Amino acid sequence: MYVLCSPCILSPSLRAKGITHPSDIALFARSIGRCKKFGIEVVPLPCPETRYLGPDRAPGTYLERLNTPEFAALLEELRGKVNAIIKERGPPLCILGVNSSPTCGVTSTYYGAESGKPPKRDGRGVFYAKFPDIPAQDVSEFSKYRIYLAAPLFSEAERTYNSAIAELLRSHYYEVYLPQETGDDHAVRDKKDYARIYRCNKRAVRDADIVVAIIDGADADSGTAWEMGYAAGLRKTVIALRTDFRRAGSHERVNLMLEQEARVVTSRNELLAALGALHASPPRPEKISA
Repeated sequence: MYVLCSPCILSPSLRAKGITHPSDIALFARSIGRCKKFGIEVVPLPCPETRYLGPDRAPGTYLERLNTPEFAALLEELRGKVNAIIKERGPPLCILGVNSSPTCGVTSTYYGAESGKPPKRDGRGVFYAKFPDIPAQDVSEFSKYRIYLAAPLFSEAERTYNSAIAELLRSHYYEVYLPQETGDDHAVRDKKDYARIYRCNKRAVRDADIVVAIIDGADADSGTAWEMGYAAGLRKTVIALRTDFRRAGSHERVNLMLEQEARVVTSRNELLAALGALHASPPRPEKISA
């Protein structure tokens, strides 16, 4: 199990001068930390720009600096080397890249101004475009792997379902905080327990990158709704899973305040797609065994 990785994520000095900020270093570190946590080997790719322009280079677009027959030949040479790695090791989970890069961008790249188009465009950089069949993720997305799973937990059925969703997320390389696993799973609690649970859950929401909320039922659980609102106030990504076919109104699946602050999905597969989850194995079936 491995990812192919833009080499500057491991060695930021390979990047063009002046473009690396502390926030970039933090993203790189969290992405590498995710790989270490889940035992994912990081295999660095060759850096076409360093090979062609050297390590001490100024920033520039593809059209400004790299649009030459010699660079095109270099990309073909490096594509062959990467394909040799894949042939030997099997397909990677993904290619991990850095957006805006002329060569290793994932969803955006500084290609250059041409025919009235802006220099920054949607799409992969020219090197990553050589591998269209391999999933790619930018470090800003890959580094978001800590999930707070907000859900009602008052019955055996609810706790079983919550555990199944947590296991599904963990199998796709997410770290999951599930309140019922930290002692919030019984009715007999004193005031110290209440205070401790509140502090732990609130801190866990703050520490999470993403909140996944289960909002089945005639109305969403009040605690879950609070956690969603708190996460929204912190500008966290909130994804709400609702498999319940009942609707709150003609234009609402659930309370509009929750629906406006979350991306609502209706199945496990939609949840994984919304997260941009890596698929090391086929998605799990929708039905949960008792």
